[in-house]
Amino acid sequence: MTSLIVGRNAVVEALTQGKNIDKILLYREAHGEGIGDIRRLAKQQNIPIQHVPMEKLSALTKTQHQGVVAIGALIKYYNVQEVLDHVYSEGKIPLFIILDGVTDVRNVGAIARTALCCGAHAIIIPDSGGAALQEDAVKASAGALLQVMVCRVHSLAKTADELHLNGFQIVASVMQATANVFDINFTLPTAIIMGGEEKGIQPVLQKIADQLFKIPMLGEFNSLNVSVATGMVLYEAMKQRMK
Repeated sequence: MTSLIVGRNAVVEALTQGKNIDKILLYREAHGEGIGDIRRLAKQQNIPIQHVPMEKLSALTKTQHQGVVAIGALIKYYNVQEVLDHVYSEGKIPLFIILDGVTDVRNVGAIARTALCCGAHAIIIPDSGGAALQEDAVKASAGALLQVMVCRVHSLAKTADELHLNGFQIVASVMQATANVFDINFTLPTAIIMGGEEKGIQPVLQKIADQLFKIPMLGEFNSLNVSVATGMVLYEAMKQRMK
């Protein structure tokens, strides 16, 4: 079950100790002791703060919350550079997945399962606008979210730039692309951007990508579920890397 961390001192202490926190609910007019520390530490750790009315907090807990409740995370979030150091230290070629606007926990769970099976090293998600990785997501992943490294970042665009500086190619799945997924060289350090089914990949990320690709289809139906599409891409990457 989701755990709650209630009260200013308790939340500051949890942040200071680096405990896994999914998000912080903060009374929209909160100020005074501890609030500045909570905002600063949350920003450093890419933990989203959601401003809420007092009634929302009081409905969550009967404990004196002082305008602050943190929701504990079931999974551990990693720093991108931390994952890079780990992958390179093992002599492996990194393969990351960037999820842009994927909000369905079942899709994220399914993607995590395939990522683990295909040897992807990390899933990168935004700190807002994505699925909440709590009980339902972990269940949908059959526990894979507890094993694959997940990075939560404030800006996907800045993270893509950071990966470029680390020698990555950035590729993005777009239906209108001319290149096929089979044309991509996945044996290089690669980050694959997959977009949500509603809006797809945002334009700024498409511009950052080194190459856009599509998954060719013979049928007239022109849409694939994002978790299925990601699975197809990852299996192509795995096939190339196994050779």
